[in-house]
Amino acid sequence: MKLRVIGAVIILLSVIIASCQSEEQLEFQRYYIGGKIIYEQKCQNCHSAKGEGLSNLIPPLTDSAYLKTNKTALACMVKYGIKETIITVNGKSYEGAMPATDLAAVDIAKVLTYVTNSFGNKMGVVTSEQMDKDLLKCK
Repeated sequence: MKLRVIGAVIILLSVIIASCQSEEQLEFQRYYIGGKIIYEQKCQNCHSAKGEGLSNLIPPLTDSAYLKTNKTALACMVKYGIKETIITVNGKSYEGAMPATDLAAVDIAKVLTYVTNSFGNKMGVVTSEQMDKDLLKCK
């Protein structure tokens, strides 16, 4: 009986705490958690669990300066890959190309929300509406 009461109180407190989050916080959490799952399935094998990349082949995702500078191009990089054999991040060149993905705009937004808010980065939510705009700019 005591365990049921304690369990009910814990559930009630959880609901109350969750309802105290703003809509922006909830949206960020939805995108971030969804992006983490996509990253683990599609990106982690090359970029690593900690976003460190791989030697001189795959760039790290820990450089927020590169991510901020190329923020509107990130959607194109994820969707269509990177065909250039050399990309420079934080003064270091990387020679590996990145394959294209079949992700929808909302999934790209999720994975970019995760990447741009993990590995020492803090850039806020990337929305699917922003992805739609950014994908229109792809060459």
